Amino acid sequence: MENELFEKAPIPKAYMKMALPVVMGMIVTLVYNLVDTYFIALTGNTNLIAGISICAPLFTLLLAIGDIFGLGGSSVISRLLGAHNLDEAKKKSAFCFYTAIIVGVIFTVFMLLFSRQILNILGATEQTYEYAAQYYFFLILGSAFVIFSLVPTNLLRSEGMAMEAMTGSVLGTVVNIILDPVFIFGLRLGAAGAAIATVIGYISTCAFYVYCICKKSKVLSLDLKLFSFDAATVAGVLSIGLPSSITNLMQTIGITVTNRFLQPYGDESIAIMGIVLKIVNISLLVIIGLSFGGQPLIGYNYGAGLKDRFKKIIGFGMALTGLTGVGFLVILSLFANAIISRFLTDPEMISSGVTMLRFQLLGAPFMAVCLIIICTFQSTGKATGAFILSACRQGIVFLPVIVILSKTMGYTGVITAQFASDIVTTVVAFILLRIFLWNDIFEK
Repeated sequence: MENELFEKAPIPKAYMKMALPVVMGMIVTLVYNLVDTYFIALTGNTNLIAGISICAPLFTLLLAIGDIFGLGGSSVISRLLGAHNLDEAKKKSAFCFYTAIIVGVIFTVFMLLFSRQILNILGATEQTYEYAAQYYFFLILGSAFVIFSLVPTNLLRSEGMAMEAMTGSVLGTVVNIILDPVFIFGLRLGAAGAAIATVIGYISTCAFYVYCICKKSKVLSLDLKLFSFDAATVAGVLSIGLPSSITNLMQTIGITVTNRFLQPYGDESIAIMGIVLKIVNISLLVIIGLSFGGQPLIGYNYGAGLKDRFKKIIGFGMALTGLTGVGFLVILSLFANAIISRFLTDPEMISSGVTMLRFQLLGAPFMAVCLIIICTFQSTGKATGAFILSACRQGIVFLPVIVILSKTMGYTGVITAQFASDIVTTVVAFILLRIFLWNDIFEK
């Protein structure tokens, strides 16, 4: 455990050392998303593109489940390490690993049994159902690996092994990128091929993480003897993990709701939005990496009682992520037409894509600040604050906003709903910060 880095190193240096490997892992994931979208777009089949876009909420749902044990465990373990309680940290890690596996298997069985009903809920139409079903089956078949991978990704960073966490993510993504054209075009598996490549990539990531835990980690453990469902462990991890997972769960709901509200405007609009959201991930993934990369640092210093350093880390994180959001907004908006043209050829669809992209990007700086506040709530064990704020952006704020704007502004209201939701959520974030952490941050 690198106490020097966590307790004494200059904050910009410590923060960036923890965050940059996470950002690099996110960038590699981003490259995969864009390459994956590019290969799928090369099929020229709008229904296939729309079918895979319809399944996008499933992927964020898997991330939400994995985050219950990944982010929840990371928060608990970071504070335990700050208090120098290594034995208890080992027990918490074993609980997170094995519970994630059990939940993943249960999830797989449930989702396969009710596949038709779930695809209908997601918005599959007669034209897109076949492609959505192909992608759905293989993604769900490998869902336990996706869920498990989120746990060591986060827990390794709690120990200061951010580079290993990044390497595992990079490995799986590279495997994914190599296999995509092989399965989609070489074996002519189309939508199913894209899902198979994704699952194999995650299996590779999981194998690497298991190796790191067994051979390199001094804190994390896969020892089955340490695994237990004692009340303190369950409550400690889930009290933070469940609110943390709400961010991805709400994203699942947000994408599903957006697709449903776009249905009256045709399957083409859903396909375009699917492409746009992957491009927006350029900014979102980097911002998320910068936000969550600093989470172990926040949790450690809070647990160690280093109040002044804790406050400065939060301020640095807000400034860094907020300015990053502004930078992406400007750059991607300027080159929106050129970027969208890489994925679409029809001039009318390109024009719609450019408009969608610019509106989606407007909320990036606001989202960045909210993410730092969410990370702070998670790192300090403020479960209620984390839960409320995580549920706002694409849930309890987004739902009424998109309903109101779609009725008053039609299509334009649907594609601007996320930006309006981000503004409202930022106001809520600072109100919650005042309620839950003001004394810890601003008062001596």
